[in-house]
Amino acid sequence: MSQAVEERHETRDTDLGDEELRARLSKTWGTARGLIGILSTVDHKIIGIRYAVTAFVFLLAGGIMAIIMRLQLARPDSHFVDAELYNQLFTMHGTTMMFLFGVPVGEAFAVYLVPLMVGTRNIAFPRLNAFSYYVYLFGGLMLWGGFALSIRPDVGWFSYVPLANLNFTPGKGPDYWAQMITFTEVAALAVSVEIVVTVLKQRAPGMTLDRIPLFVWTMLVHSFIIIFAMPAIMLASSMLIMERLVGTQFFNPDAGGDPLLWQHLFWFFGHPEVYIIFLPGTAFVSAIVATFSRRPVFGYLPMVLSLIAIGFLSFGLWVHHMFVTGLPEIGAAFFTASSMAIAIPNGVQIFCWIATLWDGKPVLKTPLIFVLGFFFIFVAGGLSGVMLASVPIDTQVHDTYFVVAHFHYVLIGGTVFPLVAAVYYWFPKVTGRLMDERLGRWQFALAFTGFNVTFFPMHLLGLHGMPRRVYTYPAEMGWGGLNLLASAGALLFFASFLLMLYNMIASARSGALAGDNPWGADTLEWATSSPPQPQNFDRIPCVTSGSPLWDQGDDKAVVGGLKVDERELLVTSVTEARPDIREESPAPSIWPFLAAFATAVAFIGSIYTPWAVTWGSPVVAIVLVAWFWPKTIEENV
Repeated sequence: MSQAVEERHETRDTDLGDEELRARLSKTWGTARGLIGILSTVDHKIIGIRYAVTAFVFLLAGGIMAIIMRLQLARPDSHFVDAELYNQLFTMHGTTMMFLFGVPVGEAFAVYLVPLMVGTRNIAFPRLNAFSYYVYLFGGLMLWGGFALSIRPDVGWFSYVPLANLNFTPGKGPDYWAQMITFTEVAALAVSVEIVVTVLKQRAPGMTLDRIPLFVWTMLVHSFIIIFAMPAIMLASSMLIMERLVGTQFFNPDAGGDPLLWQHLFWFFGHPEVYIIFLPGTAFVSAIVATFSRRPVFGYLPMVLSLIAIGFLSFGLWVHHMFVTGLPEIGAAFFTASSMAIAIPNGVQIFCWIATLWDGKPVLKTPLIFVLGFFFIFVAGGLSGVMLASVPIDTQVHDTYFVVAHFHYVLIGGTVFPLVAAVYYWFPKVTGRLMDERLGRWQFALAFTGFNVTFFPMHLLGLHGMPRRVYTYPAEMGWGGLNLLASAGALLFFASFLLMLYNMIASARSGALAGDNPWGADTLEWATSSPPQPQNFDRIPCVTSGSPLWDQGDDKAVVGGLKVDERELLVTSVTEARPDIREESPAPSIWPFLAAFATAVAFIGSIYTPWAVTWGSPVVAIVLVAWFWPKTIEENV
């Protein structure tokens, strides 16, 4: 028996023909049926889809809350919702969009696409990848479950102290908020580690640093920002819940604490968070512009250096959120300069994309149309950002709707418009079918019109003195007309996403068949079938160009020698991507799900008693031991 097992393990991909190889690899890398199989899968494509679907569900929930708030503000002296519910909606909307949608949706695309783009069969640490999704899911359900049970945070998505302290907000809502932050950021950190290792050590042979797709470069920088930024908010949220549960005094000035410490910790994370949300959008834009211009992006090296510069500079901007807190003038001057400096690498990217379109032969399909809309909206948001980097201007408009307008122009213009473009672009890769082009153009018209009608009037409202974070306003202030216009635009904008949802469902069922590479793109994810096989690639490709599908044609070199009946990956060197070693990729396991569940129970219990950490830790430890318990060869077969 052992000899038969050994012989089966030694079957290599070079020993089999194409059809038999595909069948054997699909069996080896496939996901088992049934509930246990579903919960145990470590296929990065399945987990990436789960991330994306969950994030879009949270987007829909957050969007509904935004509509309710806009209906409340549509007319002066409105009583559509009361102040208490409005504050809860405001908190949940911001928290959902920033933590449960903005970050995870970018990582969803990275989890799905990066292994395909670098030419490997699975993401690094696939069980950690499965664990990260369940942690994210349970964290979101924890927050929204609390909301459904009337345990609702109402201190804003930023949870400023002393308002968030126990003396001012005695309910459990802020505790749920704090634990959700800590919990879900564990998921973000896990995915980032996986992406960094996948990019640096699992690239296809020949994919040197100067041949890595710009999408992958962007996700690499994005992951490093998360690794260095997320610990700050996790530390802050842990300090907050300890202050509320066990009486620490980190933020109490009467006991030697400092409430500004919260703002420093929060915004040290919070401004890199803007780029954590924004950078995936630039990754989408780079891929789409190249494909529909029919040429590589102009200025590859300046683009990569700009991404790295954004990564570094994003950590030097956080104090521009605190200009009105009474900081020393020399500090304000420094952060003004750094806030303006980051416009330079962003500008380089914009000009490189425009040069690519100018020198290429653009094909106006729906993905590119949304990218063109992104150019207009993001540049407008960037201009208002430069205004807010100035201390005198920021001091005047800091607590007004001008900041709300800028914030949404940058994040929705910089993230959501490229995200919709990415959905239309990679939908054929995931489903094998194209989305309806006519409905896509109608969606763009609704989204572009609705967005600008919603948020441009908010600039004027802010300049006219309307404060943000208020649930109503008196009629004599004269803000009613612009608010009504903004609310009408919000309904149009929301309708555009309902149209996209209909388009996705209808196209998945009966859309036109796409083929393997419907757009004629140049990156490796389109070298596989659509949708991809469980193993991604039957034979690992070799790369000799930055645009392998354009330059290498159909006669692509491949690497052989990997086992067929075991999950084996090729590990390559960091700089030259030379084949280094063969490494076993972990098989599906139920233990990541159980570990996430045990951790979730411990976190939820700790909201009510610190002893839950003591009681829950042994359970989590037992599950982790079972997760990492070594298996024999026979057990792995």
